[in-house]
Amino acid sequence: MLLFDIKRYAINDGPGIRVTIFMKGCPLACVWCHNPEGISPRAERLYTRKRCIGCGACVNACPAGALTLTEAGILADRASCRACGRCAAVCPTLAAEMSGRAYTADEIMREIEKETLFMDRSEGGVTFCGGEPLSHPADLVALLDRCGASGIHRAVDTTLFASPDTVRRVMARTDLFLVDLKHMDSGSHRRFTGVPNEPILSNLRMIAEAGADFLIRVPLIEGVNADEENIARSATFLASLPWRRKVVNLLPYHDIGKGKHDKRGTLYNPANLPLSTPSEAVLRRCIDQFAARGITASVGG
Repeated sequence: MLLFDIKRYAINDGPGIRVTIFMKGCPLACVWCHNPEGISPRAERLYTRKRCIGCGACVNACPAGALTLTEAGILADRASCRACGRCAAVCPTLAAEMSGRAYTADEIMREIEKETLFMDRSEGGVTFCGGEPLSHPADLVALLDRCGASGIHRAVDTTLFASPDTVRRVMARTDLFLVDLKHMDSGSHRRFTGVPNEPILSNLRMIAEAGADFLIRVPLIEGVNADEENIARSATFLASLPWRRKVVNLLPYHDIGKGKHDKRGTLYNPANLPLSTPSEAVLRRCIDQFAARGITASVGG
């Protein structure tokens, strides 16, 4: 299976100290995505201009002739690039690197098991993230089963944009879902993420009614979903679920994804949609709106 990162000592991806496994490929393409290298299900070449010394080693190594050395650095023809990784292998400054490495299930489990001492002491575990882990149900289920057999707490960080059958299979093997709730209006959801929200809301209600444990995370963005109407609809929907935690983490907008798009050679927010960080007053109002529906909202998490 293809991963684009393994993060150790993670403290924001579920309870305790965790290992977070980033699986490559996502059916959503959120305008503000802070891990755009996780969208494509294939390996990708990344390039950091400020590291490049213009030696041309990558140009000479490329079997597809997809790279050109210019005064502005290395230009890549994405249509010709085979993502073979030879450019990254010869780059002396790591200006070229690959996002996406194939791992076996055994290799991933070895990486997870290295950190069991920290997990046990902090009541942590493993979090499967992405990308969208539900896009890889067979691999995800196999890893969840192996972690469960080893007594490792399992969290899945997901959009829930998947078939109900996939969600049910994963739910039977998951201790905690971390679910993004991006927008209550399906048209707006499609505009900002590329997909409608009906499957997401339906699956969220399904896991709530099944008694699964989950936390809600709202990427809060002025110009997208921080308006009073959307927050009211979000709070009303969540309050209608049979949900014992009733906890929402508000994640204020940041544009860290912009630099990653630069490395991919793609454009951040190409339609120039309005995106901005909510003010303290907006955050307070959102927290109060959730509280009015019996839901505890806090910033971060």
